[in-house]
Amino acid sequence: MLQKLFKFKGGIKPAHHKAESRGTPIAAAPLPGHLVIPLSQSAGEAAQPVVAVGDKVLKGQFIGKAEGWLSSAVHASTSGTVIAVEPRLMPHPSGLATLSVVILPDGEDRWMPLQAPDYKNMSLKSVLQYLQDAGVVGMGGAGFPSHVKMQDSAALGDLVINGAECEPYITCDDRLMRERAGEIIAGSGIIRDLLQVKRVLIGIEDNKPEAIAAMQAAVEAAGETTFSVVAVPTLYPAGGIRQLIRVLTGKEVPVDQRSTDLGIQCFNVGTALSVWRALNLGEPVVSRVVTLTGNVEQPGNWEALIGTPMNELLALARPRADTDGVIMGGPMMGIPMPACDVPVTKGSNCLIARSPTLFPPPPPEMPCIRCGACARACPQELQPFELYWWSRARQFDKAREYHLSSCIECGCCAYVCPANIPLVQYFRFSKSEIRAAAREQKMADSARARFEFKQFRAEREKAEKAEKLARAAAAQAAKLAAERDAAPEGESGAVGDAADAKQAVIAAAVERARVQRAETDSRDA
Repeated sequence: MLQKLFKFKGGIKPAHHKAESRGTPIAAAPLPGHLVIPLSQSAGEAAQPVVAVGDKVLKGQFIGKAEGWLSSAVHASTSGTVIAVEPRLMPHPSGLATLSVVILPDGEDRWMPLQAPDYKNMSLKSVLQYLQDAGVVGMGGAGFPSHVKMQDSAALGDLVINGAECEPYITCDDRLMRERAGEIIAGSGIIRDLLQVKRVLIGIEDNKPEAIAAMQAAVEAAGETTFSVVAVPTLYPAGGIRQLIRVLTGKEVPVDQRSTDLGIQCFNVGTALSVWRALNLGEPVVSRVVTLTGNVEQPGNWEALIGTPMNELLALARPRADTDGVIMGGPMMGIPMPACDVPVTKGSNCLIARSPTLFPPPPPEMPCIRCGACARACPQELQPFELYWWSRARQFDKAREYHLSSCIECGCCAYVCPANIPLVQYFRFSKSEIRAAAREQKMADSARARFEFKQFRAEREKAEKAEKLARAAAAQAAKLAAERDAAPEGESGAVGDAADAKQAVIAAAVERARVQRAETDSRDA
């Protein structure tokens, strides 16, 4: 039975540029001269180093332990010697450094002893812990720890496997599905069993007929009756989670909810393959398939070790002389690299060699004419021209009111803008300012709370001290009274006068303590 398809609002059809790199099989990249493995390769906390300079490591060995549940482990991509544990430039346009482990390969590429777990007889918690220790994260580019996405398995009905790969130039998932369909289907079956879902929908854009055929054949060979391989119309950004869920199920994921709230979870085909390798072979994530394309002589897909410098990897595709930079990801949502030697990470699905001919400088920005083209193209049904005005005016509260946080930065609005306004850049700026303001507010609230508690503690200690003095004075008064009662009759008058004077002092101290306690209680109220 044919799967009924639905449509999402907006979207564009840019030139695919996939034919350049999709025609040749995946090749294994050679060992680089050195590996720079960042300890921050997931959307959560960075891993903590467990190796030191001079340590000998084997391929697959722990070099970074997950820090908390929202984190993922990091492993040595080959055997060799740790020559540095220090901050190195990370693949991010900010140009900031992150703590990394630098390994000098020994050329042997020796694996540590591997043993696949008996995951079918393990508890869900133990399996998820194993996946965290294996460093399995989203391989579609987001890098979200996969074990976290699998922990909320209650009330799920559908599992969506994302093979859409809608962005231009990128073909790594296409080649994976064509060459390793059986492993992807097996990994998807494992995820299905862990989540206990009823149906698995594999969405692939219809411009990948070979991948669709390969996945359908793998489903039939595996005898999976709950799987459906669905060809979805080619329309960017059909690979977005909300858009793909809409196309496959007809369900709209509200802006303030997650797909799991509707009983749907989504994983990339590369993630499904990583799950299979981790649980069936005991292999942690130490490599990934990367598309090399753009201004190169020999585009293609290469399986590269995590930590390989991008310039060494891109050299395999023979960049042309006028190459002036590297874009990680696609041309719509990809990010320019601060340097050509930053390392490949688990989220590096594509490297595009940039040139002035291929990516000419953008035309000058002109005033917005409110044509509405951006709103018609927006797949999130936002009003980008309104967001632009509020962002430009630095009215970030207004931008938030217009659901700026729902923007997925797909670039559809900027692509169709006749005024050449870099809308996504404005939106990223606004989001960063909002996050910065939120951090400052949190710090201010924390400082105020500390100051108020310090005041409260000082007043409390002052009141406790006054009460303690009052109790001591009362005890002394009782003692003097007892002495007065026990004194001879001739001495009782003098003792009585002294006792009365001290009693007055005590009463005054007690009254002061009572007033101070009352003032403290009123401030707390």
